[in-house]
Amino acid sequence: MPKLYIVPTPIGNLEDITLRAIKVLQDCEMILAEDTRNTVFLLKHLNIQKPLKAYHQHNEHKVLPEILALLQSSKNVALVSDAGTPAISDPGFLLVRACIENDIAVETLPGATAFVPALVNSGFPCDTFVFYGFLPQKKGRATKLKMLQTETRTFILYESPYRLVKLLEELKNALGADRKASVSRELSKIYEENKRGTLQELLTYFSSKNVKGEIVLVVEAAGTVKKEE
Repeated sequence: MPKLYIVPTPIGNLEDITLRAIKVLQDCEMILAEDTRNTVFLLKHLNIQKPLKAYHQHNEHKVLPEILALLQSSKNVALVSDAGTPAISDPGFLLVRACIENDIAVETLPGATAFVPALVNSGFPCDTFVFYGFLPQKKGRATKLKMLQTETRTFILYESPYRLVKLLEELKNALGADRKASVSRELSKIYEENKRGTLQELLTYFSSKNVKGEIVLVVEAAGTVKKEE
């Protein structure tokens, strides 16, 4: 029976690949890759040679029928993103939904993702939390920031290093300078950094830095900031 495998890949340290993920990549007939150049690098490290096909946010609608046809012809296909778990702020949702609608089996492997270690490293409550991914860049951004003012759960955002300072400034204005947060970058890599503090402290710190690496920002829930009596 053909199957689509969702395969998480390391977010930095290549040793984070699982034995099961390696076996799936070895056994499948084709690998769908967000960026084939990045996936080739990983496959070379694992000594795996497989046909690759680009599958990313700019072509996922166009190539979907072709991928479904491949699966329906009894081919096992693996989907990987550049790092982490596909469909988490990366392409994958449309393909998984289409497979379900067409009675094609989907198997999602557990593995690397950036927001879980960042959440645990933050020191904020992990029993209930919400993941928002990237905020809208234009339309809807102000509405989302206003909504976060009353978010009663620890919440998690992704951001580009080039836009981190802007986001911290906006969150400070929306949530207050004393709201606590944690910024994680370069997770699992040599220069991993987890910086904790108030939004004002983080803004001051990162404003003076040349920020590199993908960013995970974890922010404490509303109502946890103690007011001075």
